[in-house]
Amino acid sequence: MSRIVIFGGHGKIALLLAPLLSARGDEVTAVIRNPDQADDVRATGAQPVVFDVEHQDRAAIAEMLSGHDAVVWSAGAGGGDAARTRAVDHEAAVRSMDAAADAAVRRYVMVSYFGASPDHGIPADDPFHAYAEAKAAADEHLRASGLDWTILGPSRLTLGEATGRIDVTADESGEVSRADVALVIAETLVADSTIRRTVRFNSGATPIADALSG
Repeated sequence: MSRIVIFGGHGKIALLLAPLLSARGDEVTAVIRNPDQADDVRATGAQPVVFDVEHQDRAAIAEMLSGHDAVVWSAGAGGGDAARTRAVDHEAAVRSMDAAADAAVRRYVMVSYFGASPDHGIPADDPFHAYAEAKAAADEHLRASGLDWTILGPSRLTLGEATGRIDVTADESGEVSRADVALVIAETLVADSTIRRTVRFNSGATPIADALSG
């Protein structure tokens, strides 16, 4: 049994992930901004915690994380305003990493995206540019953090059913269901082979446990 914090606890992926973790006996803390979302979170078996990570400092985040075993970052600004994207997807994410280290929570799983890289190639006038920049910077900070990190890079997300199978060998982004992303996160949390690895994946034919074991 592990105690796991999910940032972005009311997101589509988080609401699929929490029941998987709860069903196997993990204690799940789902971090949300809006208290009106608490009942949705409880229905997944997770414990909602109302906490605005965008505006809380490192010490407050460390206090909230204390006593947990792992962090899953699945939060995001959701696009739109470039300044808020930077504040959430980069700056708040980085504070959560530093706070995890302060709280001795070494395991950290980042939900990024397939094309995340300092060389992402998104033009500055593209609305996606701010997100690409924020995710690239956050991922790089995590790689340098000394935590037991894994960066997951799913391709274009769909609302399809879970297949339990992915492809981690593709050079180009395709698509993958959020349900399969949730399964990948759940497996990543118990697969030490994923520590300090970046795993980009599409939907595929390989069982998730096998795909992550390489």
